[in-house]
Amino acid sequence: MPTPHQSRADHHQSRADRRRATEARILDGARELFAERGFDRTTIRAVATSAGVDPALVMQYFGSKRELFTTAVQAAPAPPPDAGPDTLVDQLLATLGLKLGGLPEGTLAMMRSMLTDPAAADHARAALGRQIDGIGAALPEDEDPELRAALVVSTLLGVSVGHQMLGLSPLREAPADRIAALLRPALAALTTPAP
Repeated sequence: MPTPHQSRADHHQSRADRRRATEARILDGARELFAERGFDRTTIRAVATSAGVDPALVMQYFGSKRELFTTAVQAAPAPPPDAGPDTLVDQLLATLGLKLGGLPEGTLAMMRSMLTDPAAADHARAALGRQIDGIGAALPEDEDPELRAALVVSTLLGVSVGHQMLGLSPLREAPADRIAALLRPALAALTTPAP
């Protein structure tokens, strides 16, 4: 029999797990809907329905539709703290594959705006900062985790900009899996501690 203390700890852990699972379901639904409908035609209610939650919960977790959009489309899911470097690299490349598959016009507009509109820049900075924090938390603390995470995020952002906004021929003509295969060793080097 677990002691009452263990029982509370188990309950607390499962509640945290449930929250993470719910956030992941919301983000998955949001990614699909934003890709299919674009930013303007995607509603919080539709995202909530696809995730099987109340719309108020979506707002509680993400604050606004714009924040949800930025998180869902631009930010990689934070890997679990005990994930190995391979799992982290897989998640990063999966997110890049989503972007290379074609971003909705709303995302492109936001990416264009983040360089000229201070409000859009603040939103992008906050979303990228959360992504850097999530990736950094999965890296060894004695290996410049925040700097390594910022380099990973900046690299992936640069590839997305070159592919989606600038239409650089070598990026546009290469299959997403080839781009991922070439990037994998670079991302692995940034996320794996030195020997």
